Amino acid sequence: MEKKVILLVEDNPDDVALTLRALRKSNIMNEVVVARDGAEALDYLFGTGTYDGRDTSQKPTVVLLDLKLPKVDGLEVLRRVRDDDQLRSLPVVILTSSKEEQDLTMGYALGANSYIRKPVDFTQFAEAVRQLGMYWLLLNEAPWR
Repeated sequence: MEKKVILLVEDNPDDVALTLRALRKSNIMNEVVVARDGAEALDYLFGTGTYDGRDTSQKPTVVLLDLKLPKVDGLEVLRRVRDDDQLRSLPVVILTSSKEEQDLTMGYALGANSYIRKPVDFTQFAEAVRQLGMYWLLLNEAPWR
């Protein structure tokens, strides 16, 4: 059985820690690869840079993507994923604190599977992450499985 990896693309160390804590609190023990900027996320997905030689046939089960990222922003990461034949169907969930309507609109226009605004309250955030995990890791079936 193939392991189900979560790619968390998040530059804020506090949000990384909160997300990892929320996943563990929800008994989601999947491996989490953390990319701290958009360029690192693209390197992971395409097997370039730091991840040169990574077996790119092993796709993450889901990408949790922040939008406001250094180097390459989240919308550009999403654009490049959707432009690639091998990654086009990869589930991408935008998980952001952005309240800008244009980010929501553009995220869906570029093919995001879901757009979730990070709740400020940890209990609400943990519940949102639990539901994300339940759906994307247990219920959803990816075409490459």
